[in-house]
Amino acid sequence: MQLISDTSALARLCERLSTEAFITVDTEFMRETTYYPVLCLIQIAGASEAGLIDPLAPGIDLAPFFALMANPAVLKVFHAARQDIEIMVNLSGKVPHPVFDTQIAAMVCGFGDQVGYEAIVRKLAKAQIDKSSRFTDWSRRPLTEKQLAYALSDVTHLRVVYEKLQQQLDATGREDWLEEENATLANPDTYRTDPAEAWRRIKARLRNRKQVGVLMALAAWREHEAQAKDVPRARVLKDDALAELATQMPQSKEQLAALRALPRGFANSRQGEAILAAVKDGLARDPKTVPAPDDGRTDKSETAQAAAEVLKLALKVVAEQQGIAGKLIATSADIDAMAESDEADVATLKGWRREVFGKLALDLKHGRAMIGFRNGRVAVVPAG
Repeated sequence: MQLISDTSALARLCERLSTEAFITVDTEFMRETTYYPVLCLIQIAGASEAGLIDPLAPGIDLAPFFALMANPAVLKVFHAARQDIEIMVNLSGKVPHPVFDTQIAAMVCGFGDQVGYEAIVRKLAKAQIDKSSRFTDWSRRPLTEKQLAYALSDVTHLRVVYEKLQQQLDATGREDWLEEENATLANPDTYRTDPAEAWRRIKARLRNRKQVGVLMALAAWREHEAQAKDVPRARVLKDDALAELATQMPQSKEQLAALRALPRGFANSRQGEAILAAVKDGLARDPKTVPAPDDGRTDKSETAQAAAEVLKLALKVVAEQQGIAGKLIATSADIDAMAESDEADVATLKGWRREVFGKLALDLKHGRAMIGFRNGRVAVVPAG
């Protein structure tokens, strides 16, 4: 089993695969010590051949591969595509298209929430995958025959998985349900990290908008630092330190030095100065531009809380009846938003999701439907 390690061999493979109706694609990467993932291996397969590409080979130019990814005549099939596509966007600036994500398709076909690749291969391809090489160091060379065999199996089994899922989609008429998800995968904005939004992933019990403004400024500073240095966010500053900084809002080196979450001497470093500047920036923000804090305690009305619980039960019932993963129909945040407002700007009240569940959810809220029994099974039925 040989790695493609030169541009001419890669170009020949991509030229042959450009005549295929669909190809399967996967990657192996490392990101433990970097902000951006390091592409270590590319696996690709067509109907009659498969190849392994070494992006770390000296002098190799991946342009033929990226051209194939952008070829509109060839469908690119991934499983759990987002991270693979993110890497390609980072390296080429372009989003592969068209794409088909077998994980999303499996959810539409009733295989549960975020079904794992091994499980779906067992179910549809009737094959077993040796997972022992999954978490090996893909950046080390030479790669072992066992690693290469594992990597190649990812794309060869994926061909069968795709064909089986496509048959099910054709039979159920649900292929249109994938359009919205595929549109998200094809949108370059999906793979852009906005430092201004980085604060949303940090858990902190904040009491007021000033603290939220400080957290926003600090998280944006950390994101810029991590990107510039290409290191994980935690290498710059850990989440718990950001949370403490946001709640304490230190405005001097002495106050900064008193915080337990920061290392000794940090207050006198260049980063310490940058943190104080970020705190100052956060405090200066117009409160009208800062969201209200969410400290984990709910301020929803009792009616909205009760409605959310009913809608969650209804979602489970509908998902089972439709044979589709509930998480694809509505997230917990969608449910909470619908419980609060009939006009909530959520995916569940749009497109096919509205037809499958959204309208029913609103009927339940307003007493036009109820959860009961029909033919001995739990169902959502008209009221009265």
